[in-house]
Amino acid sequence: MSSVKQEVRELEKRTSEQSFWQEEKGKIPLMILGAAIYSIGVNLFLRPLHLYSGGFMGFAQLITTLLRNVGIYSGKTDLAGIFYYLMNIPSLIFAFTIMRRRFVAKTILSISLFTLGLTLVPIPAVPILEEKIANCLVAGILSGTGVGLTLRAGSSDGGMDLIGMVMIQARGHYSVGKFNIAANVILYGICLFVFDVPTAIYSLINSVISSTACDRVHTQNINVQVDIITKLEDTHALEVAIMGSMGRGLTRMTASGSYTDENETLFITVISKYEIPKLLAIVKEHDPSAFIILNERIRVEGHFLKKLA
Repeated sequence: MSSVKQEVRELEKRTSEQSFWQEEKGKIPLMILGAAIYSIGVNLFLRPLHLYSGGFMGFAQLITTLLRNVGIYSGKTDLAGIFYYLMNIPSLIFAFTIMRRRFVAKTILSISLFTLGLTLVPIPAVPILEEKIANCLVAGILSGTGVGLTLRAGSSDGGMDLIGMVMIQARGHYSVGKFNIAANVILYGICLFVFDVPTAIYSLINSVISSTACDRVHTQNINVQVDIITKLEDTHALEVAIMGSMGRGLTRMTASGSYTDENETLFITVISKYEIPKLLAIVKEHDPSAFIILNERIRVEGHFLKKLA
């Protein structure tokens, strides 16, 4: 086994042995913030309009409404958050078979935070804003941002987003937001049948805005090609640090400057957008003068590991 390969594997082992809380404690505030923003968007701006959020939350709202309409549920305590939690159990079991254990653990925490927020944030008797479309816009932006922040923390709010992330991990060419829009066709078809056309249309508008905002904030599904040009004579430590700490491969090429005719080394790698800060920190630590080129939203065919958590 080559020296580089052996050192990379040893560094990967040390990295994987770091405690869960040591690596993830900084992301927990982001998960809390995401759950709070989502709950505010849904409960304060969407639900007073009697509209329905996307995904599992929309189905949870629908179940709550139907139970209230038939007299089984009084409506004094909002149960949508509870139903949302229960509906996520099969999704978590599905994720457990494919995703990393720490991702599943963080998702359970996120779902609990979302359930708590949806239960505690009061639902106003009347809409906060006068215009119905304005409430839809604000609700969509806030809820999408909240979900996006949760995804950015390497977690998931569960439901369709969780299934979408599992599909990204398994198949690669998916977007969480677009997957959510496609799945919501079923939900809003039921709303169209049970309620009326305006309810279905306004709910769909909210869902599209929310999914768009989610994809704007969520960065793990954006591939980035990184070209690193360095004049280091010995690049051994840099290679080991990148491959061992990030679990990413490197392609190394020898180059030279056209003007200076100095020897240079070109490294090419592909990472997820949320990994950029970590990669830049590693490169700058070993070579502050390195020249780095970032090319976002590229398409990758072949073996490429989607790191979502």
